[in-house]
Amino acid sequence: MTHATLTTWHDLVKTRNTKGLKDLLADDVVFYSPVVHTPQAGKAVTAQYLSAAFHVFFNETFRYVREVVGPNDAVLEFEVNIDGIAVNGVDMIKWNDEGKIVEFKVMLRPLKAINLIHQKMGVLLQAKQ
Repeated sequence: MTHATLTTWHDLVKTRNTKGLKDLLADDVVFYSPVVHTPQAGKAVTAQYLSAAFHVFFNETFRYVREVVGPNDAVLEFEVNIDGIAVNGVDMIKWNDEGKIVEFKVMLRPLKAINLIHQKMGVLLQAKQ
């Protein structure tokens, strides 16, 4: 059975609705980036990273290809083509008993894709500062 948090996440991805992140994230959420070595703590910074990711990742080729779901967490494998580069990765999501996301971790492959994402996310995040 899919948890309501996961259903909401899929709806946000499908509609590219970054505004919906505010209601889905816990205040103390921690974001683990594939290119930043320190965890990013808090709702505001996590929403900023995820909003930038919505713009970089969620084009017409993005799709989740596998889900492994537990009672309070999920691993979602995705594929997307960005600038001619095939990107493969996973979103590892944990939520609390209230259904708020408390941890969001992204892992990517191959190295060429990591370098591309680092560059594109960097541009968006720098523009927000």
